[in-house]
Amino acid sequence: MINKNSEIHEKAKISKDVEIGPYVVIGPNVEIDENVKIHSHVNITGNTKIGKGNIIYPFASIGSDPQDLKYKGESTKLEIGANNIIREYVTINPGTKGGGGLTKIGNNCLIMISAHIAHDCKIGNNVIIANNAAIAGHALIDDDVVIGGNCGIQQFTRVGKMAMIGGMTGVSRDVIPYGMSIGNRNYLSGINLVGLRRRNISNKEILTLSEAYKEIFKSENLHENLNKLNGEFKNNIYVKEVVDFINKDKKRPICTPFSK
Repeated sequence: MINKNSEIHEKAKISKDVEIGPYVVIGPNVEIDENVKIHSHVNITGNTKIGKGNIIYPFASIGSDPQDLKYKGESTKLEIGANNIIREYVTINPGTKGGGGLTKIGNNCLIMISAHIAHDCKIGNNVIIANNAAIAGHALIDDDVVIGGNCGIQQFTRVGKMAMIGGMTGVSRDVIPYGMSIGNRNYLSGINLVGLRRRNISNKEILTLSEAYKEIFKSENLHENLNKLNGEFKNNIYVKEVVDFINKDKKRPICTPFSK
């Protein structure tokens, strides 16, 4: 059902069973899949694809031009997966030519009121972004991450799988998978035990990961510590994810307990 007071461009591709409230504006290059609900006063523009089952609340702005001075109006994209909840006043920008041209959001995410996702970000599945959190351009947020309210995540930052960022944290260093990060400028405060248990990870696996954490971060010489890890730790899939994350981009600063 499309409300008569909405403005839908004739070239927009709107699937069946999409519900569009009053005063919604949808541009010509927008594609919306089945069973999407768009509340009143939402603006969707640009080369934007929205997957099945999303719910978008009033005054969200989806697909407007990137906030990047290098952007000169080139054609770039925004892709949003399925079954996400996008709350009031959320802003999500498409990619830029210099950043690969694509902003992408996975499935089953909750993006709370007034959160911002900037150009060229990649957001995984089952991610929770709390109120007023701002994610700057080119950031990579992996699956099952929780980002607390009023956080600021610096451009190009990586946040690993199932990490948790405490409220009001300024994230300028990459956060390892399963890590907990807090602080005015983020430091690592431990392992996300609550998140691991909620995902039914066994106590044995959690204990091994916790012991490996102590070894990896026993001193500030991170890569030397990694080289000394024994086979028992390296054979654990969760430890391997942490090690691979750290080794993947050695130019990026890693958040550690010594980052205070």
